[in-house]
Amino acid sequence: IPSSVKEIQEYAFYDCISLKNVTISSSVTLIGKFSFSGCGSLETIEIPSSVKEIQEYAFRDCISLKNVTISSSVTSIGNFVFDGCQSLEQIEWPSSATNIPDGAFNDCISLKNITIPSSVTSIGNFVFAGCHSIEHFEWPSSVPNIPENAFSSCILLKQIKIPSSVTSIGKGAFNNCKSIEHFEWPSSVTDIPDEAFDGCILLNQIIIPESVT
Repeated sequence: IPSSVKEIQEYAFYDCISLKNVTISSSVTLIGKFSFSGCGSLETIEIPSSVKEIQEYAFRDCISLKNVTISSSVTSIGNFVFDGCQSLEQIEWPSSATNIPDGAFNDCISLKNITIPSSVTSIGNFVFAGCHSIEHFEWPSSVPNIPENAFSSCILLKQIKIPSSVTSIGKGAFNNCKSIEHFEWPSSVTDIPDEAFDGCILLNQIIIPESVT
C-alpha cells in the first residue's frame, strides 16, 4: 500500500481469498470496516505506528492469520476485529487502546495467550467466546467487570483467576465451559447471574461466599 494512501477504506480487500502479504505504509492512519475480512490466505499483519484506529470486523475470518503486531499508537479498535481468526495463537494488546471491544477474539479457536496491559479498563461482551484453546486465564485487576458471555464455549478452560477488584459478572460468562471442575465465586461479586455455568458438565464443586445475596 503506497505512502500516498491515508486511509484503507471499508471492504477494500474484502474476501480477497488469495492475498498472502500486505505491507501497510506509515502514511496510513485508519483501517476501515471489513477492510481485510475474509482474506483467508493472509498470515501476518503489522500495523504501523501511524495507524490510530482499526474499525470493526477489519480482520474477520482471516482464517490463516497467525501473527499480528499492533503498534502502541492505536487508540481505537472496533468490535469483532479478529472474529473467526482460527489460526491466531497469541497477541499482545496495545497499551494505548484502553478498551477491548465486543467479540474481539470471538471464535479464535487457536488462541492460547493474550497479553493485556494494566491500561485496559473495559472489556466487551463475547470477547473470548469460542476460544477453544484457552486453558488458564487471569482476569486483569484494572477491569472491574467480566461481561456477558465473556468465556462462553471456552471448552478447555480449566481455571480462571478473578481478582477482588471485580464487582460484577455478566450473564452466561462461563456457559458451556466444559472443562471447569472447581470454581470459587469471588466475594466481591454479590450476584450470580443467569446462565453463569450453563453447560459446565464437569463442574462438581462451587464455593459461594456469604456475600452473595
